[in-house]
Amino acid sequence: MTPAVTTLVPAFEAVKVDYTAIAPILIVFGGSMVGVLVEAFAPRRSRHTTQVALTLVTLAAALGALLLWSRDNHAKTLGGSIVIDGPAVFLQGTLLVLSILGVLTMAEKWGGQDADAFTPMGAATPGSPQEAAAARAGFTTSEVFPLTLIAVGGMLLFPAAGDLITAFIALEVLSLPLYIMTGLARRRRLLSQEASLKYFLLGAFSSAFFLFGAALLFAYAGSLDFDKIASVTAAADPALEGLLVPGVLLVLIGLLFKVGAVPFHSWTPDAYQGAPTPVTGFMAACTKLAAFGAILRVAYVAFDGSRWDWRVEVIAVAILTMVVGSVLSVTQTDVKRLLAYSSVAHAGFILVGVLAFSRQGVQGVLFYLVAYGFTTIAAFAIVSMVRAGGPDGSVGSEASHLSQWAGLGKEHPVVAGVFAFLLLAFAGIPLTSGFTAKFAVFAPAVADGGRAGVTMAIVGVLCSAITGFVYVRLIVLMFFTEAGSDEVEVLVPSALTTVAVTVGTAATVLLGIAPGLVLSLADSASQFIR
Repeated sequence: MTPAVTTLVPAFEAVKVDYTAIAPILIVFGGSMVGVLVEAFAPRRSRHTTQVALTLVTLAAALGALLLWSRDNHAKTLGGSIVIDGPAVFLQGTLLVLSILGVLTMAEKWGGQDADAFTPMGAATPGSPQEAAAARAGFTTSEVFPLTLIAVGGMLLFPAAGDLITAFIALEVLSLPLYIMTGLARRRRLLSQEASLKYFLLGAFSSAFFLFGAALLFAYAGSLDFDKIASVTAAADPALEGLLVPGVLLVLIGLLFKVGAVPFHSWTPDAYQGAPTPVTGFMAACTKLAAFGAILRVAYVAFDGSRWDWRVEVIAVAILTMVVGSVLSVTQTDVKRLLAYSSVAHAGFILVGVLAFSRQGVQGVLFYLVAYGFTTIAAFAIVSMVRAGGPDGSVGSEASHLSQWAGLGKEHPVVAGVFAFLLLAFAGIPLTSGFTAKFAVFAPAVADGGRAGVTMAIVGVLCSAITGFVYVRLIVLMFFTEAGSDEVEVLVPSALTTVAVTVGTAATVLLGIAPGLVLSLADSASQFIR
């Protein structure tokens, strides 16, 4: 008689979920779903106002939930796929604040930037053609707000991902809405849609690189968890070394694409130029912050033990990014493309801090992301206010060509003065946040990065001088050059845009004069949990 064969089936164990730890992410995604329903069912006349209010309330509620929970709390939840630690909380809080400022700029511009004449929602005479034009533009573009919330949800998840699958999901969730938002500028429809298509296609390539790298790392470690990859790397099995470095580099390619590092930067100038300017500001500040958060986690948690095998390649990328971004910014004649190549150079500066591989390096990167984010949103908000004037006195499309900015400081000294100050912050002039931020990333590189760190810091200083020339040239154009034949108008911003510009400029001043509080917060938040 044949004995019965029993098969032992492991008991299913439910994954524990710390809902308070992931409450900000859930709130943002929940708000985005409500926004989709509002877009489908709300009356057309009230849709724009409802979406703005819903988006701002959602982001504020998520920020409140994060602040309430994050006091001395760290957690790994969902089986370790989400890690809420110091860097994650710091980046999520910064991201929510910057997103609120970005939405404030979108709220006004999407109410009228693509209408025949710019009129903030609610500012036109009832029943006038201006009100109808503003209403039409608001009705057709209010979908930008739920798209923004979906993107913010992915951005919140990205720096908190504890494995490559979660990181990939977050990457796609934040990217897909941005592809759509890039193509929503109606006055520059062909340029905008071309930029959106290029961004989408190159983004798909970068996602493929990320997935291929993840597959190689799974073959290497037998897991996609960052902790498991790190432990297998520490064991140093020579038979599998051929899978490790290619896998790491391919994953990093997917991440470096999102920050616009060279040679993965070609989408950046086109997307920045083609997208509606408020979307460009949001994308430039928040996407860079989320992507660098993910780079910090994979570099310092998953790939730290193997960094000597791939560090040289990423150092080369950092140097190329600084050089190419700064040199090509000299040749630009469009303000948004100039700021795009400036953004590429800044990505190189931040990579210098990442490659220091020290707690001070993480502190410097976190501070740089805060400083750059506030300055960027304020700068793009001002760019969106400068408009070409029509022959009949109407306000046309954005005056983005540099020649149109000539003499702006004489006609509109306040707006030009604020923009000049923000440009000096980008250049890293002392007493601005840009100077403190660059010192915060270059100093750890010199102290802990050896000869390579010193080399990167020297290249960074030289490239900062090049970009400084570009910014000063624009300042001279605004204040010391006679206006050209093009009529240019500066729109009077609504209270929402005024708040965004004021907060961004004030943060740029305070982080340059008194950066101690934010530096202290960044230092206390610079330790990853494993």
